[in-house]
Amino acid sequence: MKAEVKKRGAMRRVWLVALTSLVVLAGCHSFKKENVQPPTPLAKDFKPTTQVTKLWTTSVGDGAGESGVRLRPAFADGVLYACSTDGKVAAIDATSGKTLWTKSSRTQGWFGWGDKKRADALYAGGPMVSGDLLVVGTLDGHVYGINAKDGSPRWESVVNSEVISSPVISGNLVVARTQDGRLYGFDSATGERRWVYDQDTVPLLSLRGNGPLLAANGVVFYGSDAGKLVALRLDNGEKLWEQTLASGEGRTEIDRLADADGAILLSGTTLYGAAYHGNLAAVDGPSGRPLWGRPFSTFTSLDVTDTAIYGVNDESQVWAFDKNGGSDMWKNDALKYRWLTGPAVLGNYVVVGDLEGYVHFLQTGDGALAARERLSKKAIRAQPLVVGDIVYVEDVKGRIGAYRLGGR
Repeated sequence: MKAEVKKRGAMRRVWLVALTSLVVLAGCHSFKKENVQPPTPLAKDFKPTTQVTKLWTTSVGDGAGESGVRLRPAFADGVLYACSTDGKVAAIDATSGKTLWTKSSRTQGWFGWGDKKRADALYAGGPMVSGDLLVVGTLDGHVYGINAKDGSPRWESVVNSEVISSPVISGNLVVARTQDGRLYGFDSATGERRWVYDQDTVPLLSLRGNGPLLAANGVVFYGSDAGKLVALRLDNGEKLWEQTLASGEGRTEIDRLADADGAILLSGTTLYGAAYHGNLAAVDGPSGRPLWGRPFSTFTSLDVTDTAIYGVNDESQVWAFDKNGGSDMWKNDALKYRWLTGPAVLGNYVVVGDLEGYVHFLQTGDGALAARERLSKKAIRAQPLVVGDIVYVEDVKGRIGAYRLGGR
């Protein structure tokens, strides 16, 4: 009992510290405060230069709600999978938006074990899917394996803290990251724990969120709360190397925040990552050797094409950089302080969502605003998901919209 109380106390402390930093940094609901810049108004005379069609919308539970996490759907074999912090998980036909199945859990232990009735399946990390396995983590320290075909339970594993970033599935392993700085490797068939990697130190103050894990070539890559790009062996969790993305220097605790809170990208053998109060950097994947770096502060994920890297900085300016050396290609500040999502590339356009539920389309060539749609009146925090010629966007209340360039 004492261990359980201690665990919950630690989780609560992490939640409060991280939420405090989010309010200070993003201030998405505090624009009346003097120290928070108001969002740039959208141009009322805006004329789109390309056509965007909304194909469908649907909702899954209450989405991320007030948790501060970036819930984003996952895609596999023509199906979208989505979850919510109020215990809903669903499979959706990616073409039509029709719900194929949905499950709801509000009891202790997702399988109904235990006598106490309380909300336990507070889905927040994921979902992630591979084949017929769907994996999702919770705010209450669980990782669940689910049958992707019908939503039936397969296994559950207990961890020491919240899971608020998407796990990764690679072969016979599932790797999940927790808010207290640990990474866990689980058997994908049974959920049995295979290894644990514990960071040496986790800063007391960090951003509310963890970037998704990247698994490739037998290695797991991630951005740490201390501003590092870290590589671990997939089979046993042993650290191979790390590179600094942000040094964490400054006069105040806020100034010293150096969280690498976005996804690590892989193109060929080169890794790309960025950190808050840090740099955008290219790193050789096999050796960990830095290739180039440039100042760029962000708390969202990047996207990459054959020639360019796209990012949104901590003031919500959209940038494009040359992929080979990191030099500036263009910057668009028309959406400044609208607290944009990370960018997603859809054909010749960069797609971002904002705090008022708008979805913006910018030209990849020069950054000019080309189209604008509105999903809802709620904030969009998660990076849009591009699959083929369709982009899927989810707001904080679980509303998901599918958009395609051009007409139907």
